[in-house]
Amino acid sequence: MMRPLAELPAQGIRGLLFDIDDTLTTEGRLTAVAYGALERWHATGRLAVPITGRPAGWCDQIARLWPVDAVVGENGALYFRHQEGRLLRRFQDDAAVRREKRARLGELGRRILAAVPGCALASDQPYRETDLAIDYCEDVAPLALEHAERIAALMRQAGLTAKISSIHVNGWFGDYDKLAMTRRLFAECFDIDLERANPQFVFAGDSPNDAPMFAFFERSVGVANVARFSGRLAAAPKFVTRSACGAGFAELVSHLLGAP
Repeated sequence: MMRPLAELPAQGIRGLLFDIDDTLTTEGRLTAVAYGALERWHATGRLAVPITGRPAGWCDQIARLWPVDAVVGENGALYFRHQEGRLLRRFQDDAAVRREKRARLGELGRRILAAVPGCALASDQPYRETDLAIDYCEDVAPLALEHAERIAALMRQAGLTAKISSIHVNGWFGDYDKLAMTRRLFAECFDIDLERANPQFVFAGDSPNDAPMFAFFERSVGVANVARFSGRLAAAPKFVTRSACGAGFAELVSHLLGAP
């Protein structure tokens, strides 16, 4: 049972972790309200880390230009951190393994497009290092969630890990996820054991690929549009905002910054 955001304890929070699509953004746009909330949060000196399914190419720009301390991308395949004028890029797999896996994913993508009419390769696929992203409602006419589940099933039949986001179905070879790489990032870059420091961090998300984060964090939050996936989440967030998407993110930041 998700509790209202007003019941989320806001004292002693050291960092905010968050999904991007339909959590920070709204209908594909990063609004001034949401970005301003992120800037206000980061200006306090506390950690801000996007945890996203978006590609390495996007993560390069996010790590360099956004008011964040690092970014986890491609559903846990990598993290990037920009510090002292240099970009640290850390991947789950080395370059040779990534090349081999991309070649295998290309053929599978063609089979899925033929099997599920109306879907398409995600427009950001050329910027990906590790996974296959199938668009079911970003740049194509929206398909029902049943179609997304069919795409995920085809990926799993081919031996992939598959996760459904609010816009894409992502598949990759390997058993990592958003949480595994997030824990690695915090240990390697911030010397923080998230198991021990769990109550000091908040995670915000909106869709099934956020389920490992919802399950792990004691203070996990869904923006209101998480209701779209009711009954389809392996784990639900503990708290929920009144507002959807970027407005819900801003609501969360205001709640956290308003703590005495």
